[in-house]
Amino acid sequence: MNVATNAPTRLRVRGLQVCLAGTNTDVVSEVDFDVALGEVLGLVGESGSGKTTVALSLLGYARRGLHITKGQVLLDGQEILGMPERELPALRGGRVAYVPQEPAAALNPVRRVGKQIDEILRVHEGRGSRGGHVAGRVHDVLSSVDLPTDRAFLRRFPHQLSGGQQQRIVIAMAFACQPGVIVFDEPTTGLDVTTQRRFLGLIADLCATSGVAAVYVSHDLAVVGQVAKTVAVMYAGRIVELGPTATVFETPRHPYTRLLMRAVPSLDKAEVMEGIEGQPPRPASRPVGCSFAPRCPGVGPECLSSPPVMVDLSASHRVRCVRVRSEAQRTSGRQVIPLVDSAQPGPAVLEVEGLRASFGTNEVLHGVSFRVPEDSCVAVVGESGSGKTTLARCIIGMHTNWAGNIRYAGEELSHGARQRDGDVLKKIQYVFQDPYTALNPRKTVGQLVAQPIDHFFGLARAEADARVVRVLEDVSLSADFLNRYPDQLSGGERQRAAIARALAAEPDLLVCDEVSSALDVSVQAMIIEMLRRLQAEHRLAMLFITHNLALVRGMAQSVVVLSQGRIVEEGPVEQVFEHPRDPYTIRLMSDAPRLSPAAATGSGQMPEFRADRATER
Repeated sequence: MNVATNAPTRLRVRGLQVCLAGTNTDVVSEVDFDVALGEVLGLVGESGSGKTTVALSLLGYARRGLHITKGQVLLDGQEILGMPERELPALRGGRVAYVPQEPAAALNPVRRVGKQIDEILRVHEGRGSRGGHVAGRVHDVLSSVDLPTDRAFLRRFPHQLSGGQQQRIVIAMAFACQPGVIVFDEPTTGLDVTTQRRFLGLIADLCATSGVAAVYVSHDLAVVGQVAKTVAVMYAGRIVELGPTATVFETPRHPYTRLLMRAVPSLDKAEVMEGIEGQPPRPASRPVGCSFAPRCPGVGPECLSSPPVMVDLSASHRVRCVRVRSEAQRTSGRQVIPLVDSAQPGPAVLEVEGLRASFGTNEVLHGVSFRVPEDSCVAVVGESGSGKTTLARCIIGMHTNWAGNIRYAGEELSHGARQRDGDVLKKIQYVFQDPYTALNPRKTVGQLVAQPIDHFFGLARAEADARVVRVLEDVSLSADFLNRYPDQLSGGERQRAAIARALAAEPDLLVCDEVSSALDVSVQAMIIEMLRRLQAEHRLAMLFITHNLALVRGMAQSVVVLSQGRIVEEGPVEQVFEHPRDPYTIRLMSDAPRLSPAAATGSGQMPEFRADRATER
């Protein structure tokens, strides 16, 4: 049951269950929802909650090792599950389309983009389609996502497009055959706020005008609040709360929903983010009663005896909790982080003056100057391509083609890391965006953390081992992790291990490059609060690079705003965020999604999508 609407139901899911192949162990179960014509349903929850499994089931597909065992998926009244295998290729892409998180995964790298759109149209509209008709449709679908339609653009390969253009191509291909349903699986993860805003507006606009029913999978509640009319919150394979987005966000009734919302950073004030302790249970080890009971702060005896059923709070709001009738509808506010007086900054740990960086003859940083005082955090924000990561790589010596001055503790730094003093290498440490590629998969966590200790300190084995354990405990990883390999860790645990490796060198300056961009909101909250605690305990200076403006509010004392390789605004965070002066900063702030009842309009519509701002040539 969903929000009451005058539009006819286009997608109906009833009793969907997906099990581990060859077993009765369900991965998802008891999934029910409707999506009306032209509407967007948001599907949210932590990693492992079953979101993508449900999303793929809408295409009649289950990943290897899984099997759809029961339920109905009805598209305009026609059953999808159980369709003959020979009919599924026509269904997928024709009547139900899928947009993955990574656009490169959906595009053939050796085929020109025009040919790829042409091919999907010919396959799903019939081999007898006239060439002129298909060419006209290619022009139409590219125009609908505000991409060029000239021959030169159509002849480009995917690698010759920007990430934003690749994502637009994938969206164009999804809408090309005018499907009834489109599944968006984290399509804006990792995008800066402005690019994200453009895509959300584009998605909402296209769904409304073409009558598509969309399911938008995400772990970012603020993003879902911008685009979805209805939200379904998943935990341990079941929907635990379903209702109008505005209602669920304003008065969340399931304890899990409330805790998820408390983990979302605020753009409007500096507050302590609260992650959810513990881990979701694996399918084969769920408790007898409520799956959330081991992590629930309000658990009672009645929660442990049997699984809860959905309770109808209204015609459109349903919650899976036995205590929902007695639960308070609102939660208390989060702890506010006291403002730090930034008027009298201390001595600078890092000074950057007139930095110009180039790739070949193309200059990408133009006269960048700022300082990082000791014991403070400076955030660097801006759109993708603004120069944030290039700036960080210059500072740590990974990018050597630069001019200007970079000083650490008053001493000029050489351009490359290989030319720098060992003490400087030890005192400036870098935490990469992606812990999956930053950690050697052939080494254990203990070996990875021991590397900088062995290299910089040369301690006796027993003393070095003790220090490894202490560093792991600093990042809330126990000694149990010493002998685990990176592929045996969750994403959040991998990032903690990467931070531990950096802290093992006992740095004075920590450079964090988008360290939480791909993490669940709860894990992100714990990582950010851990960094804030470590900065205070170790008296670290920190350069915090992010596209998530809301994280800056509670993490940094000052902020540097980069646009096209130039600083357009800088100053104390509260001053820049509350009274931005530069038009670019003003636009960034307006584009950033906010998790609030006002933002979650429940309309499923973004503010007007402006194609002139979205143009990307």
